[in-house]
Amino acid sequence: MLVVLSGGGTAGHINPALALAEELEKRGVEVRFAGTPKGVESRLVPEAGIPFKAFEASGFNRNHPTSLVKALRLMQKSTREACRWFAEIKPDVVVGFGGYVSLSIGRAAEKMGIPVVIHEQNSVMGLANKDLSHRATKICLTYQHAAPHGEGASKVVLTGNPVRRQVFEATREEGRRTFAIPEDATMLLVTGGSLGARHLNEAMVALKDELLAIDDLYIVQITGPKELDTVVEQLQLSPDQQPRWQLMGYTDEMGKLMAACDAIVSRAGASSLAEISARGIPALLVPFPYATEDHQTMNAHSSVEAGCALMIADDQVETPEFGRLVKRLVQDEALRASMHDAALAQETANAASKLADVVMEAAQEKAL
Repeated sequence: MLVVLSGGGTAGHINPALALAEELEKRGVEVRFAGTPKGVESRLVPEAGIPFKAFEASGFNRNHPTSLVKALRLMQKSTREACRWFAEIKPDVVVGFGGYVSLSIGRAAEKMGIPVVIHEQNSVMGLANKDLSHRATKICLTYQHAAPHGEGASKVVLTGNPVRRQVFEATREEGRRTFAIPEDATMLLVTGGSLGARHLNEAMVALKDELLAIDDLYIVQITGPKELDTVVEQLQLSPDQQPRWQLMGYTDEMGKLMAACDAIVSRAGASSLAEISARGIPALLVPFPYATEDHQTMNAHSSVEAGCALMIADDQVETPEFGRLVKRLVQDEALRASMHDAALAQETANAASKLADVVMEAAQEKAL
């Protein structure tokens, strides 16, 4: 069986696709990936050892009609190229994860009579997946309220958002050893993601004295590369305080940090929430307010309703309520225990397996 995965634009599209690829390859399925030549997928996919095929794609600005003309021309060109590629490699099913490139790949699959499965990571369906949902054999979702209405509703399967194996590989002991966190300490991980970190960083700086007054609380704060020097200067940690409040602009050992922590303050992007859920980490979520259609707020509401997290709006992080929630998260062990259990009950760790089942069934139904 040969499966072609497609997605582009952000790691939020690519990481779930790579998680599915890991599961499919474990089952003996051959996997290839179609993405853009300069997107993050052009680096991440080959690094994962998956054959990569590049197709041009472009977004457009509704206020500039010429950009739409360019985007449509590129899509038509890439659709033709994908049809020729499919005629050569003969895939059994194509899976789209979002991004403009997946439009061309999905449309080519439909033209060639190849089943199309789409996966939507967020609580609001993106433009590419909206278009392909009309053509798809199955529509796989992380959040039920992203489901289309009408005839498309019958094609919906709730799989959750797949998480790569590396998120699970690290142990608590390994993570604590790596970052010099005592075993009996409470560790809080703070991350603002690639966008909007400054506001969250400033709010954490304002809580310095209150948080360091909590016995055995250790903090690891990922500031974002551009913010690190500023936060170091603002916090002005003494030599005695520095082991308890570690700052880093970026880390490639997020799996170890998540394994080590007892709680997390985070934005509410789909991939972040999937990893938090898969590891059962109690969370305070601060949705990035400028995400498309405010989807991070909707993502966060789902976690709160499931009992996995607390939530505060971005424009409230400078109020006393933010400090109250952070301190509640790190001091209330019973609350953290209930959040941990609720998160694990979401079964996010099984999302890649559930999605792989849907993909393989779609391929097998075509063969019958």
